[in-house]
Amino acid sequence: MRKRNIKVLVPVAALSAAGLGMSIPSASAAGAHVVHPGQSIQRAVDAARPGDTVVVLPGTYRESVLVTTPGLTLRGSGSRTVVQPAEPDARVTDACAKAGNGICVLGRAGHTVDGVRIESLTVSGFKKNGVWASWTDRLTVQRVTSEHNGVWGIAQERSTRGVFAGNTARANGDAGIFVANTVDEEGGATDTLGTELRDNTLTDNRIGFTARRVRNLSVHDNSFTGNCNGVFVVGDEGRPQAGAMRIESNEISGNNKFCPATERLPAIQGSGIVLTGAADTEVRSNTIRDNSGATPMSGGVVLFKSFVGTKNTGNTISGNVALGNKPADLANGDTGKGNTFTDNVCTQSAPAGMC
Repeated sequence: MRKRNIKVLVPVAALSAAGLGMSIPSASAAGAHVVHPGQSIQRAVDAARPGDTVVVLPGTYRESVLVTTPGLTLRGSGSRTVVQPAEPDARVTDACAKAGNGICVLGRAGHTVDGVRIESLTVSGFKKNGVWASWTDRLTVQRVTSEHNGVWGIAQERSTRGVFAGNTARANGDAGIFVANTVDEEGGATDTLGTELRDNTLTDNRIGFTARRVRNLSVHDNSFTGNCNGVFVVGDEGRPQAGAMRIESNEISGNNKFCPATERLPAIQGSGIVLTGAADTEVRSNTIRDNSGATPMSGGVVLFKSFVGTKNTGNTISGNVALGNKPADLANGDTGKGNTFTDNVCTQSAPAGMC
């Protein structure tokens, strides 16, 4: 097994240096599948074995891509590799394309797809989601740009230990990045076993990042700007309660886009970090500036009772710089127990006295 892994690295490294005049490996090289413009990414993915790498050369590829092979790496050339929707075709039968998604990683109950990596490409213009994952473990999505998709830019449900790093999600219909227990059933928050968001840039979406009915995440060193809401942690009456996450060292500024009310949410504008029905979450060392609006959840850091009446409990908001947010830099509109605001730099709070 060790020998085969070494062989995989050689052609991929050679390909990455192609721009420097080095040779590009053939598609038959051990462990590497090279996709040229005009060829099918899906065909290469279907031919790959666990542990293989599919390298997609610069170009525009009009298709959806379904990944079910564990350990597969799908790697593009950054902004020069673009995946866009194909022309409508009633004969399409795979679940990813039929749902209107761009790239899907799909397992099933009891059979997760493990260790898949999606790297260095752009996914744009899909009716539903740019990158969609369900029933996965240790999925990595990095250096991906997901833009102008109808719902979520990058999303996972029913999944554990995901890593989302160095991505850009912009101008998507809902959240730039979305992590949920499940999107089609009710139930308590699931443990993501340490899913991590780091170094992402999330801008001009409805919400930068939404964590819905999940626990045990780390959200750090990201930039959220120009959304209606920067970070939204959503819980409800289910047990266990959503939360137990760390939101730390993020830049959250100018999330002043206006989003009208939906069936599930009131209008949103000028919200930095919002916790609804969350427990035991640490919000610390973030810079939260100039988020301004007149909607129910407007403000810098806002604790808001969930829409089914579940209160926030045991959350700690500490060491943040929260300035220029309106109507308040810190707002506790909840009567839940054990929520503390300490050592924050701010000028206005609701109720008064938290600055």
